[in-house]
Amino acid sequence: MLSSIFVATFAFGASVVAQSSSSVVCVAGQCLQGYSNTTLGATLSASGISTEVLLLPGQYTSTTNPELLHELLTSSSAKLSPSTGFGNSTAGSSVSLPLDIALQPGIAIYPQAFYSGQGSYSGLPTSPVGNTTIPFTASSLALSGNVWAAVSAGSNSRVILWNSVPDVSQLPASASGSLSLLNLQSSSCSPACSGNGICSASGTCQCPSGFTGSSCEACSSGFFGPTCQACPSGCTSCNDGISGTGRCLVPVVSNLPSSCNCINGQCGANGQCTCVSGWTSASNGTQCAACAAGFFLNTNGNCEICQLGCQQCADGTGDCITCKSGFTQDGNDRTKCDTIPRTTSDGTACPDGSYGAGSTCAICSPLCTTCTGPNSNDCIICGSATYKFNGSCVTTSTGGVCSGSSLIANNNKHECDTCGPKCTTCQIPNFNVASTVDQAQCTGCLSGFVLSQGKCVTSCPSGTFLSPQDNLTCTACSSSCTSCAGSATTCLTCANNLLASNGQCVNSCPSNTFSSSGACISCHPDCATCSGASFNQCTSCNKALPVLTSGRCLATCSQDQYFDTTSSTCQSCDSSCASCSGAGPNSCLACSSSSQVLRGGTCTSANCTSGTSVVPSLGACLSQLVVPSPSSTSSGALPSGLSTPITITTTQRLQWWEILLMALGCAFIFVAFLYCWRRRARKQRAKDTAAFASAKALHKQNWRWRLARFTERIFGHNRHLQPESEEIALWKLRAAEEARHHKEMEKLIGAHEHSRSGSSRSPSPLPSLHPYKHRGSHDYSDAHSSNRLSAGSMYSQVTGMARSGPEPRQPVKSNHLASRFSTTTLGSSVPKKPNVLKRQPTPSKSLTAAEVYAASVRQSPEPDATYWITPTSTGGSRNPFRK
Repeated sequence: MLSSIFVATFAFGASVVAQSSSSVVCVAGQCLQGYSNTTLGATLSASGISTEVLLLPGQYTSTTNPELLHELLTSSSAKLSPSTGFGNSTAGSSVSLPLDIALQPGIAIYPQAFYSGQGSYSGLPTSPVGNTTIPFTASSLALSGNVWAAVSAGSNSRVILWNSVPDVSQLPASASGSLSLLNLQSSSCSPACSGNGICSASGTCQCPSGFTGSSCEACSSGFFGPTCQACPSGCTSCNDGISGTGRCLVPVVSNLPSSCNCINGQCGANGQCTCVSGWTSASNGTQCAACAAGFFLNTNGNCEICQLGCQQCADGTGDCITCKSGFTQDGNDRTKCDTIPRTTSDGTACPDGSYGAGSTCAICSPLCTTCTGPNSNDCIICGSATYKFNGSCVTTSTGGVCSGSSLIANNNKHECDTCGPKCTTCQIPNFNVASTVDQAQCTGCLSGFVLSQGKCVTSCPSGTFLSPQDNLTCTACSSSCTSCAGSATTCLTCANNLLASNGQCVNSCPSNTFSSSGACISCHPDCATCSGASFNQCTSCNKALPVLTSGRCLATCSQDQYFDTTSSTCQSCDSSCASCSGAGPNSCLACSSSSQVLRGGTCTSANCTSGTSVVPSLGACLSQLVVPSPSSTSSGALPSGLSTPITITTTQRLQWWEILLMALGCAFIFVAFLYCWRRRARKQRAKDTAAFASAKALHKQNWRWRLARFTERIFGHNRHLQPESEEIALWKLRAAEEARHHKEMEKLIGAHEHSRSGSSRSPSPLPSLHPYKHRGSHDYSDAHSSNRLSAGSMYSQVTGMARSGPEPRQPVKSNHLASRFSTTTLGSSVPKKPNVLKRQPTPSKSLTAAEVYAASVRQSPEPDATYWITPTSTGGSRNPFRK
């Protein structure tokens, strides 16, 4: 947590420093040094030159000044680092002259005025923005050349921007408010793209999927509607086109005969074709393409069975080419083969229903009318209600379908004949012996055909529609429709001179449609109203493309015009405006003069400072993009002879909140440092303590020790302290010895004082021993004490005269009393005295004898009477200093 806050504080400090850093910003022929947050352009640098410059949009050549810029441009190690949206090259790319610094086709948005802050770039879209709006927040924005942006400013205001805007707050009131991007395109396409296309920077219209045409004005084949969507699934073709309804015209048919090299048959899952009755494979290998034996191709394109008794007959006419055994060619009708008369062995003709069996006529099978033998398969002509099929006589269903086949009964030929062309199945309603094959109705068709009035046809005729229930049967439309689709009441065309609009019959076409062939057709999506389906037949325009010009609806007027919503026409801008949002000089979006800048929608004199001018295509002074430093204000822009800019040491004035935030950051850093230092100190102290305890083998209070102490507190047992080490015990004994010695010295001094107070001798000039009471127990052994007891008498020092008698002296030991427990008596294995028992001698100031005496007098005042020391014996004096 602390590290993250520290990093954040450091990052903020770094950002403040970065904002305050000086920079050099250049255009061709002019550079300015100072403070700049502008990020638009590209940074130019070179090895050996410590200065980097920010190149604003423009062209730079080998003759471009000033000298600093020229030196960088012509350097062999020049490197270019473009900002967002500038150039396709990567950072650090080499420089080739002439150098064009330009924004790629699109728009760059900056969070601060004068193109400052981290910009975001968006290129030209690949598809129309449509009716959607894209809100964005910008304080300044840059547009590349030949690019316009349609933005909404507020609720209903629509503004076209043609130029970069250095400060959005300086736009006119009609362009103020929250901004949203409506459209972004290049203006280099001629003619202009339709509303469905995007003009690219290369001057061509890019069409979205489904659109086609030079202006993306039409739908590709198989696409329909204003957005050119694909035809519905399950359709091979539909009512397509940009004004089409998408109605399915030809549904997708699975297993078409052609998919398995077949014509009159059904394709199976294995790719094999099953032919309709009467058909077989042709000599060229196409399946079901020729009539089988016993069948001929009639004028309807159907294989019809030959006449009874004919084995092979000719296509078209049906003339019998070969007759079967027992038959002979009819002399009058070449399509027929007549039966040879049935006689007995003696030549007697047998009547119908019998055949010649030797010398007599025998009866045929009940199924036969005429026969050549007794069995049913010997029939020549089948009996009543039976028909010849594959040499046998079979019965029929109530619909006239022969048993065991898909053939229909033919009462004229007494045979089972084929259904109509392309029919797979059929029947004869109310079949009887008087029914003919012309009455047969198809009930099934080959794939790709539909059923209309009992016939298999390729499409439903007018006035009918394909039933969506079975996708086979053509159903009649409602009486109000002359044509319909999907249902009987969804009219495509209407009766009684009415107009079909969205399936309904109306008297007049609604808005955004026009009348054509009895139906209301939608206008082109560019138009609000129209006279035709084309995109140049508009009579009025919608809001997205408001400008009506030569029958076309366009998004914008020309650059020096604005769209007047009152008259719905383009009007010229004021002469001071390069582009505008309305009439008058206070509605400018950009200035036509290079010496003016935009302020509140009005073009005013730029009054650029520091000797700079307005940067082309940016609409701002160079001095507005760079704040000159105090030391370079007088010199203005860098002169042409300056190769290295002056180093700036001043800083930018910070805002109060920046100062407060930096102060809080510094305070936090100090508190964090203090916390870390104290924590480190505690850890080091704990580490030293642990090292000391380890070195001295002190008892470690582990869990066993704590458990023992807890048990003693509960049961009242005495604590058994850890035995002391030998070294600690010796030091304690020495301390006790020194304490006893101290007491003995106090007794000795007390006896000396008592002898002085009880003697009649004059006061001793020797120093008083009273100060000893105020010193430590070892002060008596100091060198100073030795000097006081062995120095000359006070009388000699004060009067300068020698004493008449001898001066008593008492030697004093200058060293500590040796203890029999001294560490000198220990072996070499005993460690040194622990630090906790060391006594540091108290440093004492070196005093003269007079000062010592004066101190003793103050501490132990003597009687006023003057005593003179005599060399005679006092008799039993207890003074320990007397020899």
